[in-house]
Amino acid sequence: MHHYVKNQFFSSFSCFETLKIVPFSIQKMGLSSIADTLYTHLNKTNGITIENALSKTKPKLDSQCVIQVLNKCYPKQSQLGVRFFIWAGFQFGYRHSGYMYRKVCNLFEIDKNPEIICDVIKAYEVDGCVVNVNMFREVLKLCKEVESVDLGLWVLRKMEDFEMKPDTVMYNVVIKLVCKKGDVEMGEKLMKEMSLNGICPDLITYMTMIEGLCNGGRLEEAYEMVKVMRGNGCSPNLVVLSAVLDGFCRLGSMERALALLDEMEKSGDCCPNVVAYTSVIQSFCKRGEWTEALNILDRMRAFGCFANHVTVFTLIESLCTEGRVDEAYKVVDKLVVEHCVSRGDCYNSLVISFIRIKKLEEAEKLFKEMLAAEIKLDTLASSLLLKELCLKDRVLDGFYLLDTIKNMGFLSSIDSDIYSIILIGLCQKNHLTEATKLAKIMLKKAVPLRPPYKDRAIDFLRKYGEKDLVKQLTGIHKEL
Repeated sequence: MHHYVKNQFFSSFSCFETLKIVPFSIQKMGLSSIADTLYTHLNKTNGITIENALSKTKPKLDSQCVIQVLNKCYPKQSQLGVRFFIWAGFQFGYRHSGYMYRKVCNLFEIDKNPEIICDVIKAYEVDGCVVNVNMFREVLKLCKEVESVDLGLWVLRKMEDFEMKPDTVMYNVVIKLVCKKGDVEMGEKLMKEMSLNGICPDLITYMTMIEGLCNGGRLEEAYEMVKVMRGNGCSPNLVVLSAVLDGFCRLGSMERALALLDEMEKSGDCCPNVVAYTSVIQSFCKRGEWTEALNILDRMRAFGCFANHVTVFTLIESLCTEGRVDEAYKVVDKLVVEHCVSRGDCYNSLVISFIRIKKLEEAEKLFKEMLAAEIKLDTLASSLLLKELCLKDRVLDGFYLLDTIKNMGFLSSIDSDIYSIILIGLCQKNHLTEATKLAKIMLKKAVPLRPPYKDRAIDFLRKYGEKDLVKQLTGIHKEL
């Protein structure tokens, strides 16, 4: 009797577990029908506004559900789809991702048909819809996505018809749009309008305007805005000051650039980083003022900031371009010892610089020294050298150098196009043994033949009876 009760208990428990699973599976199956329900409410509102009809459903939204509704509205109900998207953007427990804004804009081609947005807002007026600030926020995000200045300004002005005022975030969206299009004057007007409406610009407002002024070459005004920013209790960050610094450098105002760099170093909370220092170094290099450039290199080290690959390449290429190769090698030693830069990074920069100034012999010599010393090669240096050898009709030398690189385990440092260039060159020169060997290397590394070399290389290999090799090489393309 005891066993019977026990068995009945576990049998009932098993049934209970099954019943627990069923509602979950039904709910999961029902997720796909949420989109159908929402779409039905979009089309049958029973005398109330679309937004009220949708809100009555109290759905649990996710991006998949939103996309399903949008797809149902495409292509004949674009206005309805956008209106649904705006409503969905501020529902409880859900927010659109950046991908979703791109999705709806691409689906309904809002960039080509901005009147869709205008029609939606006009429909709010006609329907007597209660419009809130969240709805306008979503609309402006769509304007931002399609980068429409006119639409953004129109939406901002349209808020007045609904007895609403834009907030700082909304102004920032439109200011960024106008500045990106180069209309800094409009940005300034909007900033003044913010002040008149009692709305304080924030860090993003100032950053956007300062960047716009810098891009427009209005550096003094940008620097003045930094002072205004401080006066309004908004401390400029490193991004803001670096933008102004870079602007001074680009215009060659080195005295102002150095003064600002000094100010940043003394500020404590906005110390220049490697990007800021490198910007100044680049500017001095362009002017041929290498002593000043090296002084900045020492200065950055004194502040605990070390050179990166851009700093390294800037200095080395600049010196090599002016034929100051000995000085370039001295700079390499300085960078290795004082800035903890790897000798490999420096030498790769030297190889690239030699090739660009048409000193192939020096580039090849240094490259072989690097191989002998087992110094790591980078993709650009390796690929440029091999390509240059082929252009100089030294395809066999290129192949043997590639083979050496392979034997040292550095094949990953070669661009895949270079294989095709060398292979076709070997075939044209009737170096069948080397061509076959290279084709086998390509097979092993799963490197596909690249157009426009593919068909010609295959014709050559077929001509020499390498049918199996051709079949395997073409097989790589099918797998990729």
